[in-house]
This record gives sequence, C-alpha cells and structure tokens, in this order.
Amino acid sequence: MTVVTLRRWHSYIGLFIAPSVLFFALTGAVQLFNLHEAHGRYTPPELVEKLSSVHKDQVFAFGDHHTAGPQEDAHQDAPQDAQPPPLSTPLLKWFFLVVALGLTLSTAFGIWMGLTQIPARRTAWLLLLAGALLPAGILLV
Repeated sequence: MTVVTLRRWHSYIGLFIAPSVLFFALTGAVQLFNLHEAHGRYTPPELVEKLSSVHKDQVFAFGDHHTAGPQEDAHQDAPQDAQPPPLSTPLLKWFFLVVALGLTLSTAFGIWMGLTQIPARRTAWLLLLAGALLPAGILLV
C-alpha cells in the first residue's frame, strides 16, 4: 500500500467517523461539569439531557437524572459535611475540557482538509453525510 493510498483511506475513515467524534467530544465536555443533570435550582435544557443519554446509554430519552427527587432535595438542605474533592479533580476536569475542545477543533480541521483535499469530493461529502445520518437513523429504530 502506498502513502497516497493510506492517506486517502485515512481521509475516508476520518470523514465517516468525524460526526461521532464531534458528538462525543462535545457531549462529554458538557458532562464533565454535570451540566446534563439537574442539581439545586439548575435544570438542564431538555436537548442537553437527551443528548447526554445518547452519549451514556445510547438512547434519545431522559435519563435517571431528569428531575431532583425528594431524596436529593433533602440532601441539599442538609449541612455540608462532605469534604471538597481533592485539587486534582477540578484540574483534571478543566484539562479534559481543553482536550475535548482541542479534539473538536482538530476534527473540524480534519473535515475541512478531507473535503477540500480529496479528489473524489462527492465521495467525501457522502461519507461525511453517512457518518452523521447513520447513527441518527439507528437511534430512531
């Protein structure tokens, strides 16, 4: 296999999986800070919560974290005896957010490169479209 052939296959595979990579990077970034779960007075937008369920459980539906139950409300009124997490926890969350944003940016560049550098542009667009529509179609089955 030549370098040109490898590069072309790399582009084809990358275009096909790019929509899923973007989806998992962005929904994972939201989950780092629990923005997909209701807590306190915060209620996540319905779409964020459902997309999180796709990320975690492969179902477009509300997860177990849709509403704060009576047990959670009682816990919120209790005194805060819990120890704060070690410094490494928030540092890792912020590092992984940077990684998720870097992956998103790198994937966007990869899509642009794939769509502009591959001679078979129609094939490139079809692979990108298939990579976006196939998971959505499977989800609806």
